[in-house]
Order: sequence, then structure tokens, then C-alpha cells
Amino acid sequence: MYELSLDDIVGAPESGDRRIHLEPRALAAGGVVVPLTDYPGRVQVFKHVLGPREPRLTRHEGHAWIHVLAGTLRLLLDDAEHVLAPGEVAQFDAMTPHWFGPADGLSVEILHLFGPRGERPVTRIASVESAAMSPTLASDAEQA
Repeated sequence: MYELSLDDIVGAPESGDRRIHLEPRALAAGGVVVPLTDYPGRVQVFKHVLGPREPRLTRHEGHAWIHVLAGTLRLLLDDAEHVLAPGEVAQFDAMTPHWFGPADGLSVEILHLFGPRGERPVTRIASVESAAMSPTLASDAEQA
């Protein structure tokens, strides 16, 4: 009838937890970014939905790890161009001139981990099937 929630009536405080209160932000270059963590100085995690835009190489301190969720990603690393499909991953030193966005006229959705001080993901456990698919993991498994 009055369309008020109990929280509105009793003035319950918001939790401030980003996992509950996601704050999508529009990107000036086109697209949306959703910060999933809030750990200053530690690895930061973002979900990006990027629309078509012109490439502009950038570089900065840190290490980037990108997992393609949907669409096709175009990744420029210095003079090299890479195209990644859903399920594929790239990681690189952010001091390398880089740019990423859709490979076609559609949007691309990615999960982006960024280590501002060069932190990078470390694979600790991989199944035999995963090791067989990845040359890096396969060589690690052979050494074990």
C-alpha cells in the first residue's frame, strides 16, 4: 500500500559491503566498470562491460590479469595484437603499452584483476585435465 520497506521505516544503516551494494561506473571511453573489491594497495577486482571504442595504448605500474566472460576481446600489447574468446585468459605487466576492448562492433564482458604493485595470480592446484590443456601447467606437473 505505502511501498516502504522495513529498513526505510526503522532507518537501518547500509552495510557498505561492495558485494551487496555494487556501484557500476560509466567509463569515459565507453562501457561500464563494476568494482568488486575495495582493498587499497592490494589486488583489485573489476567486472568490465566494454563497448566499441578507438584503441589508445596506456602504461602504468602493476600487473593485469583478464578473463573473458562473454564476447571477443581485442588486446594490444605494444606492437602485438591478440584476440581472446570466452574462457580465455591473458596476464601482462602493465608497464607494457596496452589497450583492451571489443574485437568486433559488439561489447565484451571481462573479469579484470589488477595488482597495483605487480602482484599476480599464482596457480597452486590444477587438475590433471587442466595441466594437459596448459603448457605452463603441464611443465609444472612434469617437474612435480
